[in-house]
Amino acid sequence: MDQVELDVAYDQSAYAPMINQLQARFTSSSIATRSRLGLPQRLAYGPTAIEALDLYPTRIPNAPIFIFIHGGRWLRTSAKDYGFPADLFVNSGTNFIALDFIQADAANGDLRLMGEQVRRGIAWVYRNAGTFGADSSRIYVGGHSSGGHLCGVALVTDWHKEFGLPANLISGGLLMSGLYDLKSARLSATRSAYIKFNDEMEQSMSSQRQIEQLRAPVTVTYGTNESPEFQRQSRDFAAAVKAAGKPVELIESPNFNHFEMCESLGNPYGPNGLAALKLIKAF
Repeated sequence: MDQVELDVAYDQSAYAPMINQLQARFTSSSIATRSRLGLPQRLAYGPTAIEALDLYPTRIPNAPIFIFIHGGRWLRTSAKDYGFPADLFVNSGTNFIALDFIQADAANGDLRLMGEQVRRGIAWVYRNAGTFGADSSRIYVGGHSSGGHLCGVALVTDWHKEFGLPANLISGGLLMSGLYDLKSARLSATRSAYIKFNDEMEQSMSSQRQIEQLRAPVTVTYGTNESPEFQRQSRDFAAAVKAAGKPVELIESPNFNHFEMCESLGNPYGPNGLAALKLIKAF
């Protein structure tokens, strides 16, 4: 790719012309979900205001947990806009959690601060699962877009070394339309305009370069109407995991764009909803 093509490949609006309508629907669908399930429990996992999560508990005791890490170009949106998948999880007997965490502007363009908060949030869920009747031995994580990137970072965390927790803390991961090697994102003017990339950040925050730390089975999904870079990143990551001899499933979803893939997490027959239910063995 030349520079123009690369920049466009990291701008999903060029491939999803109804981006604003789809993102507005995430918000309205989340409001509708809260009208059915009630307001989530808002729980703090860290000392700053943004370090909190929305918990939509299932009524089934000792149930598994699915932690969702939202996207938004590392720059926007919040957990309240991603309550819409909770219906699927709660009704299938799984606790659904949507994480909030610092955004790139507040983090001065440092993705490592975002990754640290996401990891602390997951560690907090493990330590506190019993307080809301959940099973800490069945924690699944999923993320979409830039949240898929952060989910990948969480999946290659050395939980024992960094947190004193079991190395196999995470039971499975759902990586949806994410970024797993930051070199090309760093080269794009689209993302480097607000992310202050450097060599250490590129290396430490590229999950594809830390696959030896991956201990959970992963499902990687993408849509054929997404930008070519997001499609390539998903294929390359899945191929690298497979080459390392670790369990991975790659799902290509025909005729889905980037935002439709995210919305499908709330649909038990959509590519991501179905993949999530299969991952947590909810059917």
